[in-house]
Order: sequence, then C-alpha cells, then structure tokens
Amino acid sequence: MTDTPQQDRVLIFDTTLRDGEQSPGATMTHDEKLEIASMLDDMGVDIIEAGFPIASEGDFEAVRDIAKQSRNAVICGLARAQFPDIDRAWEAVQHAKHPRIHTFIGTSPLHRDITKLTQDEMVERIEATVTHARNLCDNVQWSPMDATRTEHDYLCRVVEMAIKCGATTINIPDTVGYTAPRESADLIAMLLERVPGADEIVFATHCHNDLGMATANALAAVEAGARQIECTINGLGERAGNTALEEVVMAMRVRNDIMPYATGIDTTKIMGLSRKVATVSGFAVQYNKAVVGKNAFAHESGIHQDGVLKNAETFEIMRPEDIGLNATNLVMGKHSGRAALRAKMKELGYDLGDNQLKDVFVRFKALADRKKEVYDDDLIALMRDSDLDASHDRIQVQFLRVICGTEAPQSADLILSIDGKEHRVTAQGDGPVDATFNAVKQLVPHNGHLELYQVHAVTGGTDAQATVSVRLQEAGHIATGQASDTDTVVASAKAYVNAINRLMVRREKTKPESEIQTA
Repeated sequence: MTDTPQQDRVLIFDTTLRDGEQSPGATMTHDEKLEIASMLDDMGVDIIEAGFPIASEGDFEAVRDIAKQSRNAVICGLARAQFPDIDRAWEAVQHAKHPRIHTFIGTSPLHRDITKLTQDEMVERIEATVTHARNLCDNVQWSPMDATRTEHDYLCRVVEMAIKCGATTINIPDTVGYTAPRESADLIAMLLERVPGADEIVFATHCHNDLGMATANALAAVEAGARQIECTINGLGERAGNTALEEVVMAMRVRNDIMPYATGIDTTKIMGLSRKVATVSGFAVQYNKAVVGKNAFAHESGIHQDGVLKNAETFEIMRPEDIGLNATNLVMGKHSGRAALRAKMKELGYDLGDNQLKDVFVRFKALADRKKEVYDDDLIALMRDSDLDASHDRIQVQFLRVICGTEAPQSADLILSIDGKEHRVTAQGDGPVDATFNAVKQLVPHNGHLELYQVHAVTGGTDAQATVSVRLQEAGHIATGQASDTDTVVASAKAYVNAINRLMVRREKTKPESEIQTA
C-alpha cells in the first residue's frame, strides 16, 4: 500500500497511556508507561497521547520522559481549556522531537451547563486557549467534548473558531458512545462542507464503545473524510472502552477493496503489544475479542476444522502471523533449554533480556515439572506472572498451606514478606480462598472492598494453570491484580497481594483533580 495517495493516509493516534489508563484499576507504573510508549513508537503509531500532565506529578513525569525517549511518533499531552493545563502540557511535551498539545472543552448543552458558560463565553474561552496553545506549539489539536450531542450549528461555530486560532487537528469525540455509523459519517461530512478552512486541517475521530459500535463509527468517519483515528490497544478505556487499534488497522488491511487507506502500523507487533497492555493494566483480553482474543483463530466446529485444514481462508480472513501470532501451540517441555525458550517467547511477542530470561526459565522449568504439556498460553501466563511479580513489591507471598474439605471452617497458614521481613499468621474462612484472603488481611490491614474475584484455566486438563484476577476498591482507588499457578489457591493469594501492592502505589500517588473529565 505504499502507493496510496496521501489523502488516503490514516494517522493512528494511540491514547492507551491516557484514556486507557483511565479504566478503573488500570493504573500503570512509570516504567510500564515508558516501555509501552517505546513499543507503540516501534510499531509505527503516528501520535502517542502519553498522558494528562496537569493531573498529577506522576503523569507529568511520564509524559516528559516519553517525550525525551521518542524517536518517530508525535508525543501529545492532554489539557483542559485552561492556561495552567496548557502550560503544564507544553512543559512536558516540549522535549519531544515532534510535540503536540491537545486541548478540549465540553460543548454539548449538558457540558455547557456544567461549566456555566454561555455559548458566546465558551467561544471566547476556545479562542483564548487555542491561541495560547498555538503560541507555544505549532502542532495543536482541539476537541469539542461530547461533539456528537452538540447542536450542529454551534459545533460548526466552535470548530471554525478553533481552526482560526491555529488548531491543526480537530478531533470529534463520541464521548459517551452514543452515535451510530451513519451519524458518525454524516457529522464529519457536514463539518467538511460547512466550516471554512476545514479542508486545510486534519479531522480526527474518537469513539467510545458503550453500544459496541466504536470501531464501526471510527471507520465510518474515515470514509467521510476523517484522517486520524484515536484508539487504544485492546480497546482499553473509560467505561466500555474505545475504538481498538488492532480492529481498525486490521479492518483496513483485510477490506482494502472498500477501505483503501494506508497506515504506518507494523501489524506483526500487534499481539505483543496486546499482551503487554493486558499484563500491565490487569485487564485480561476476553477470549472472543476481535483480532487478539484467544479464540480469534480457534475452530471447534467439525465443518470449520475440516475447511481450515484444507484451506485456512475458508474460515479465517487474516493469518495469525499477520498480527505476530505463532500458529503452532505446543512445543515446549521440561527438556527444553534456554535458547528454545528465548526463541519461543520471541515468537509470542516477548523479547527477553538475559536477566529476564534467567528468571522466566526457572519458572518455566518448575511449571514443566508440574505439567505434562506446556502450551503457548501457559507461557504467556508465565510471562504475565513474571511481569507482575516485581521484586520491589512491598508484599510478597513466601509460603501458603491450606486445610480444606467437607467440614468447616477451612484454614490458611500464610507467610508474607512485608518490606523484607517475614510475618506469619493462621486464619479461618468459608473455604480455602476466603481463609487465605482473611490471613492476608490480618497481616496487611486495609479497607479495600473485593469487587471482582475471577478464575479461569489457562489450558485444559487437571494440571492446567489457573489465572486469577482480583479487583479491590478503597476510598475511590481501584487496583487489580493477576497471578497464575497450577494451584488455584496459591494463584488467588498472589493475585490478592498483587492488587494490594498496586493499591498502595495508587494511594501514594499525587491525587489528580477528582472532577477532571476528558474527551
């Protein structure tokens, strides 16, 4: 697609590190953000929205450091329509080779009521803040939040003002996932037709997935003339999430006959990024998720299996290797060596350094001794558990023994390492997991409410690894934890402790303004 005309080049704007991290419980560490940003840059993402610099000191530092390390991508910082926000965003992104300021304000009647601004007063605010941003940076993006519920005449008026004041990209957000594909296309077409100067800037689309139509809405907007798609890896984001990067990119690739648009995305890196984001965010990818879900290339029906064996194209519209997925499933065992493990992990999207390989190899050998067969999914779970099991965590599970059976109560004997010192306790509960969690809570008192406890087997068989997901909420802070083990109770303990570690990090972070709302 290298000969695709420039007007059919679609820019990919990834907001995983900003909108994606706004998913309750998806907080990422500084180092995790830098690693994901590096992977996004390497994959060919055009613009990386690295964060919301005014929200906290941690967010500012992450955006600043991502800006300093970026090689190719435009690095963008979000700012409300306020001078301090814009100044702080510029302070962070100015270090980038290609910086951008993204400023926004809610323009629908509902949002105007919140800000208590009249239509005229809001236009004046837009004029002042976009001008201020443009005086700092020659690459300015502006968004009318809740654009799809803004009166068309007024939307045209504010977009025209933003263009006059120097905005080079106008993003049209479907902030609450309210619109449908036809409406999404008509809105972009209307703006291009009615707004003076609209043909000289780039229109972007930012779609939320509340009604399950984010990808369809984004592609419809592109068909009408938008040339930037705002999206996230795995569709991570507020509420039901956003347009998923992997979905729009692969849709344009697979249906190039009706969507002849080009992107600079290296699709073979999609699966590696999907797994990395799932790991650091704590949000596992659903099995039937488009493109990157575990079942995306799985076939159980006899008719489908027979067809795929004869010709994969009968039931697969894309190849596993197109997204960096290894088609084979079982090759590793207890006799496999380091070189084989390194090669296999690279096929699965993990490029391990020597120290990381050493750690994962020990875990792999221990798993191979406990399981008859080690599948790709086992290795992915092993890698995820390795990523989450950071040695610097304040709390770590050292020992666990449970007594359970038909006669209650069940008990758990637990040893935790807390800030380097071992602490032991025995606790009872209604079942082994409840007893284990009670033991943890006795050693690490907290007020976290258990919002989610979920178990699923990574592979089949009685010796399968169990992956446990835990979500805690404490005083408005949400933290998730995941862990895998062939012992479900051990995995539960590690996941619970992992969530508590994240809750502590979340607690210690400088609080962003609680009422901040974004596009």
